[in-house]
Amino acid sequence: MHALITQDHIDIFQRDGVVLIKGLFADHVETLRKGIEVNMSKPGPYAAENLKDTDTGRFFDDYCNWTRISEFEQVIRQSDAAEVAADLMKSNSVQVFHDHVLVKEPGTSKPTPWHQDAPYYFVEGKQTVSFWSPLDSVTDASLRCVAGSHKWKKQVVPTRWLNEDNFYPESDAYMEVPDPDADGMNVTEWPMEPGDAVAFNYGTLHGARANVSKNRRRAFSLRLVGDDARYVERPGPTSPPFPGHNMGVGQRLREDWFPTIFKR
Repeated sequence: MHALITQDHIDIFQRDGVVLIKGLFADHVETLRKGIEVNMSKPGPYAAENLKDTDTGRFFDDYCNWTRISEFEQVIRQSDAAEVAADLMKSNSVQVFHDHVLVKEPGTSKPTPWHQDAPYYFVEGKQTVSFWSPLDSVTDASLRCVAGSHKWKKQVVPTRWLNEDNFYPESDAYMEVPDPDADGMNVTEWPMEPGDAVAFNYGTLHGARANVSKNRRRAFSLRLVGDDARYVERPGPTSPPFPGHNMGVGQRLREDWFPTIFKR
């Protein structure tokens, strides 16, 4: 077990689908900040501005850039994230799925909508983990997760953040997005320092408040998978799409695109 965590971290992650890991990326904050500046100056094909004309601030996000931004690759390969992920997932191996950058400038009025990652992805398995790490001190703009939602029998329909329309409008396999606050759900939320990380399962419902502060809120997120992760087809195009992947149902993610970065 990695020194950053205890058996309690593993038990909480398995039970609630979310746990706080203090200082996971603490030694890599400046590197990640540099990577985000590169990312924002040279956005990738999936970059998005998530505000309508009536919104204030700026909400930028982009993903799948780690193979072209050296700072991201350095942190993914050299940080302790992969070993901690293996411990939390109870997995013997860890593969990279993708990276994700989310930046809310001061005064950004739009919250990150409630969603689960799993329905967007062509990945199924119990051994999944995302690390969400702020590169600025956060209180009200921290990540919010619904404890236990990774065990729900039905997943939440994925939506497009800007237009709020459904990815799979004809599918009844998914439930509508709930309102965790109105419904009295158990929402976890922590004040966080740069380099801390929330670890959560792909099936965990999560979102984030607007950034009404006078400070930036830059966050780096890393999606990893373990031994039981397999390719699955969804009712429509997935996000990220990874065009031309040529994987079939039930296959492990191809190693040349999704490399293994930790093995027991």
